[in-house]
Amino acid sequence: MIFRQLFDQTSGTYTYLLASRRGGEAMIIDPVLEKVDRYLQLIRELDLKLVKAVDTHLHADHITGMGALRDKTHCITVMGEQSKVDVVSMRITEGDRLTIEGMALDVIYTPGHTDDSYCFLLGDRVFTGDTLMIRGTGRTDFQNGDPRAQYDSIFNRLLKLPDETMVFPGHDYKGDTVSTIGEEKRYNPRLQVDGIDAYVALMNGLNLSNPKMMDVAVPANMHQGLHQDEVARRGWAVTAEQARTLIGSPDVALIDLRERTERARHGSIPGALHAPYPDLKENIQPGGILHELAESKRLLFYCAFGERSAMAVQAAQDAGLSTACHIHGGIAAWKKAEGRVSA
Repeated sequence: MIFRQLFDQTSGTYTYLLASRRGGEAMIIDPVLEKVDRYLQLIRELDLKLVKAVDTHLHADHITGMGALRDKTHCITVMGEQSKVDVVSMRITEGDRLTIEGMALDVIYTPGHTDDSYCFLLGDRVFTGDTLMIRGTGRTDFQNGDPRAQYDSIFNRLLKLPDETMVFPGHDYKGDTVSTIGEEKRYNPRLQVDGIDAYVALMNGLNLSNPKMMDVAVPANMHQGLHQDEVARRGWAVTAEQARTLIGSPDVALIDLRERTERARHGSIPGALHAPYPDLKENIQPGGILHELAESKRLLFYCAFGERSAMAVQAAQDAGLSTACHIHGGIAAWKKAEGRVSA
């Protein structure tokens, strides 16, 4: 496994780059905007293909690099379904598995620091974002934070993991890089409390000043969505209402770019061919299934919210598949227009 822990000194943020092998698919967790060029350099040096950029929650202390990485690599952006971010490619929830080639992370919903906080478990290590830190816990006094919810997330979820599980937090301000669940049980001062009420009182009494970047970072981080209007301006998009008149036509091929788990949870538009977005480059090249389909049919892509499908249209057009288009707003817009969905 390739594992890199990267640090932004200004915000004290840890970013994690993961891959199963050199030359394979990669995932990045909690990227920082100012470090994007460094991430891309490292990805090139390790001969990796970045396919997913993940934020553990809506950050208040730095501007995320998630959108910039998407724009530069066409990777999938990922956040929890509770997040108030305008658009990300994929929304995850408790019990999901976040996958790339040769690797799968268990998704754990851990509200408390914010109401959209998630942690990710990968074998012997857990990426805890701002929920559990080394000898500390994330503050709970803004962004719908809740010390009671955080107590439950930490004591009834994270601390139930094996003691030897390594803890990789989203921040550290003292120079520590890793801990374990067992260490935090024994030595984390915020966890040495006699029940939930004591924890709530401790957290409510911290009286911390707001993060320096909060007024800039939060609004910026809430607007990460790919601007689909440019794709529409070029004539490469249809509305959900227009799609209803096209689907079923013998000269239209409907392509579902989502992952299998998304299809299982949210349903599919009847008649769609499943061709997951990570396979797009191969599929639109000569000899690929979508390239062959495009010789006789118009390709109509869709995904969850329109972000992956907008990128797919651009890639297909660049590959010479000039009739490719997508459903603006994805299956979310389709459902809002009362389009039929099958389980």
